[in-house]
Amino acid sequence: MSGVSTEELEQRLGYHFRESGGLVQALTHISLGEAGGDNERLEFLGDAVLGLSVSQHLLRLYPQANEGELTRIRGWMVSARNCAAAARQLELGGFLRLGRGEEAVGGRLKQRLLANTLEAVFGAVFLDGGFEAAVQCVERCLIVPSLDRLPAGGLHPFAYKSAL
Repeated sequence: MSGVSTEELEQRLGYHFRESGGLVQALTHISLGEAGGDNERLEFLGDAVLGLSVSQHLLRLYPQANEGELTRIRGWMVSARNCAAAARQLELGGFLRLGRGEEAVGGRLKQRLLANTLEAVFGAVFLDGGFEAAVQCVERCLIVPSLDRLPAGGLHPFAYKSAL
C-alpha cells in the first residue's frame, strides 16, 4: 500500500472492520503471490453481494420500472466501468497490494483490477459485518455516486440486430 492507512479507507467506505485481515485480503492482488491470501474468493462473494444490493435498491427506487428496465440499470451499475469509477472515487488504487510486475505495468489504474478489488471489498464487508453492513457500504460507495453518473436520457436497450 502506498503509505495510506487502511483506517482512512474504512472511513471512506463508511465501515470499520472488526477483523482488519479481511480488508487486507480484499486489497491483495494475486500478483503478490500470497497463497490463499489474495482477493479472488472475496471478489466472487462480493459480486453476488453487489448484484443483490443493487437489485434491492433499484426495486425501491423505481417501483414502476419493468424487469427489462431494472436489468439494464443494474447491468450498468455493476459494470466494470462503473465499479472502477467508484473505486477511483474512493482512491482504492492507492491501497492495493500488488506484485512488482503488476505495479510496473500500472495495475493501480487498470479498470478491471479496480472493479474486482471493489467487489472483493464488498465481500469482505459482508463477511465481517453481515448483509446489512455490506448493503450500506454498496449504497454509499457505488449506488449513490452511480446515480449521478447515469447517462443523460437513461439507459436504452441495445439493438443487437442494428449493430450487426
